[in-house]
Amino acid sequence: MRAPGGDAYHGLRATLRRFGVGTVCEQARCPNVGECWRAGTATLMVLGDACTRACRFCAVASRERSGALDAGEPARVAAAVAQLGLRHVVLTMVSRDDLSDGGAGHVAATIRRLRAEQPGLLVEALVGDFAGQLDAVDAVLEAGPDVFAHNVEVVREWTAALRDRRCGYERSLGVLDRAKRRAPEGLTKSSLMVGVGESDEQVRRGLADLRAVGVDIVTVGQYLQPTPRHHRVARYVPPQDFDRYRQAADELGYGCALCGPLVRSSYRAAEAFFAAGRAKQGRSSLAARRRFG
Repeated sequence: MRAPGGDAYHGLRATLRRFGVGTVCEQARCPNVGECWRAGTATLMVLGDACTRACRFCAVASRERSGALDAGEPARVAAAVAQLGLRHVVLTMVSRDDLSDGGAGHVAATIRRLRAEQPGLLVEALVGDFAGQLDAVDAVLEAGPDVFAHNVEVVREWTAALRDRRCGYERSLGVLDRAKRRAPEGLTKSSLMVGVGESDEQVRRGLADLRAVGVDIVTVGQYLQPTPRHHRVARYVPPQDFDRYRQAADELGYGCALCGPLVRSSYRAAEAFFAAGRAKQGRSSLAARRRFG
């Protein structure tokens, strides 16, 4: 990857700094930050810069209490996005177990403010599990995101070893299932990291589990150890294995599967949105032809 730099990169960074808006791109040390920021895209992070959970793969800072809720944040995020002229934005969050609703109301308020500033804006909401509170999932959905995303992160067999003890594979599937049941016409999305110790068969089962709860878009990427204190990399997965993961996802009926060493959950999010939308329209047309001949 090219080192971060260039006018577009520095312009986007300066705008986000001016409005006091954080990004997971920087917090999680994403390797694609240079490519994405040069293209004018970023994943904005709300609810503070520290997570109340401590997953063993994640570089985001962790604290039991992440500080007071910033009521002015939705307006600043919307202003920054408008200033940058973005047409597609990914909005993510740190986990906030110290808040009664897990921060769902704040995420929803930010989505509504983004919509008010730019009615045609496409919004992807990448959220946590809200401690299993499904009414919190509903609150986010009521704000009308174009994509509802929640990451299972790793396969079932490696969840306990890599994710915070308050996370759960079945809980994450339940969040995605709730989103699809409440908004069946909407797009749902999730992500897997590989190279932590899983087998190819476990990856295929993970893809099948996500598709079984209606996930439309999936990303699969190589885990990279952010610091020496984080979980080690067990294997660098070769490109041909990612090709097989993508083929398996296609066979399972995903609308879009992005699989590659440097793919992350928000990588080329706009492309994935339009690809999955076209696939969904194609399936609907096929179903109609079958019903009506």
